Amino acid sequence: MAQVTFYEKPGCINNTKQKTWLAAAGHDVTEKNILETQWTREELLLYFGDRPVADWFNRTAPLVKSGEVNPDAVNSEEALDLMLTNPILIKLPLLRVADERMHGFIVDAVHAWIGLDPSKGNEAVVEGLRKDNLGLCPMLAKNTSCDEKKLS
Repeated sequence: MAQVTFYEKPGCINNTKQKTWLAAAGHDVTEKNILETQWTREELLLYFGDRPVADWFNRTAPLVKSGEVNPDAVNSEEALDLMLTNPILIKLPLLRVADERMHGFIVDAVHAWIGLDPSKGNEAVVEGLRKDNLGLCPMLAKNTSCDEKKLS
């Protein structure tokens, strides 16, 4: 299986569930604190690929929720400036396997990339959650953010 470097916000319930699922699929997960990592513009861009700039953002970040930052109204340079200053604005997790990178936990994309096995360890992940989304809340399965309240 894959050696996955998993950049997270420590204590995030969604990231905890995602790491559990990766481990249940046999992947070796190395956790990194996104808030303590020294990012460069070039490195962050490798995670975002050709995704729209607005998709780079954590929609539940305080600056976004307050309206101070509007992900739909910034260009890539502005977004990178904001994220280098406030990494909590980055949609999590950031995932790296060898030289390949991904941001956000999109179930189908992660499965196609490195494989997920919903039949193994799913009980720990889906307890109390909707099983038709493979153990993740409906917002995560659609590649958008959801806050922890929606998971309970």
